[in-house]
Amino acid sequence: MSFGSCRARGDGYRAFVVAALAGCLVGLVGGGFRWCLDHADLLRAALLEASAAPGGAGRLIPVALTAAGAAVACAIARRVPHAAGSGIQHVEAVWRQESEAGPARLLPVKFAGGLIAIGSGLVLGREGPIVHMGAAIGSGAGRRGRLDAEDARMLHTALGGAGLAVAFTAPLGGLLFVCEEITGTVRPRLVLLTLVGTLTAVAVSRPIVGDALVLPLAAVPAPPLWMLPLFLLCGVTAGALGAAYSALLVGTLETCDRLTRVPLVARAAVIGALVGTLMAFDPLLTGGGDQLSERLLAGGGLTAAALTVCLAVRFAAGPLSYAAATPGGLFAPLLALGALWGTLTHALVSPLLPAGAAGPAAFAAVGMAAVFTGVVRAPLTGTVLVAEMTGAGVLLLPLLTACFAAAVTADRLGSEPVYDTLRRRMRERT
Repeated sequence: MSFGSCRARGDGYRAFVVAALAGCLVGLVGGGFRWCLDHADLLRAALLEASAAPGGAGRLIPVALTAAGAAVACAIARRVPHAAGSGIQHVEAVWRQESEAGPARLLPVKFAGGLIAIGSGLVLGREGPIVHMGAAIGSGAGRRGRLDAEDARMLHTALGGAGLAVAFTAPLGGLLFVCEEITGTVRPRLVLLTLVGTLTAVAVSRPIVGDALVLPLAAVPAPPLWMLPLFLLCGVTAGALGAAYSALLVGTLETCDRLTRVPLVARAAVIGALVGTLMAFDPLLTGGGDQLSERLLAGGGLTAAALTVCLAVRFAAGPLSYAAATPGGLFAPLLALGALWGTLTHALVSPLLPAGAAGPAAFAAVGMAAVFTGVVRAPLTGTVLVAEMTGAGVLLLPLLTACFAAAVTADRLGSEPVYDTLRRRMRERT
């Protein structure tokens, strides 16, 4: 289909102008959200440093901080339908016309609730709130721009992709996310709307969040071709890990659903207290995981035992945090989990590798994309997202190999893509 045929549809060029203007707002809101989270992380680190002073009472500070943050964020999210959780499943449901777009008040609720929940240390990602806020901005822009229903629905979806692009400074990842994950289709008009919204959003957000790579990778040479079977094996195991993570996430949500006698806010506070207890032992065990991923991509420095413990703790803490019913996403914790898995895989196989083989940083990057794919089932998005975040262009072959293996393995294990499951749960509960 040519661009001319796209022009003939709906409101013609007006939709692209609206997408550009709305993309600017997504960049401001998403960039502002990231800026606030960065400063919340600094404040949390300062409080943790103060709590580490001699005396046992200081250990209660992170427990109280995360418990209070989870409770407040949960109470805020209850004010608007679909504000809790990632929000990506809601964006997908709107595209499939299974749900209506969120009201205007979703934007401040998602911003404030996500900032408090993630800033307090819950194992949640920033991308969920930013995607959901971007989609809400797109929906509102479509109404105010007097677009027809189809263009307004496309704009809602396209600006959700722009939100992902802002969350990770990954414009191509945002575009692929719309086509591969949210819609499962490639429509020229949708692609163009997403490109316009994504480009303007990322351009506006850059003065706020900077131009640096989100997770810079240590300089690595292109791995030799003979190592591809090792990356294939890494992908197979990452796919199994992703399937297990999805099952644990859904199982945790279903278990919490049965606790009907416990008020939702009280449940969130208890979950926050548990996560805060982990944070008192080691901050790397909690939070979105960017600091942990960055450390591993720089070459690691953790022993195999430490990697195993951190992997096990964050594997459980992620689903537990999501069950607190606060705004927050899954992507960033998944990327950290994948970096742990990739680094651990390297630690296990390194005694068998000759000199000059790929190091732990390369395996960490490949593990990030593979575990993401095992859970979300979007291999192209995972590959491009990690490549854009890390600058790991030389790892494209290992990334594609591992993501292919992870997707096939998770499918063979009968694991459903996590957002399909979450969307079905959302539909059943409304």
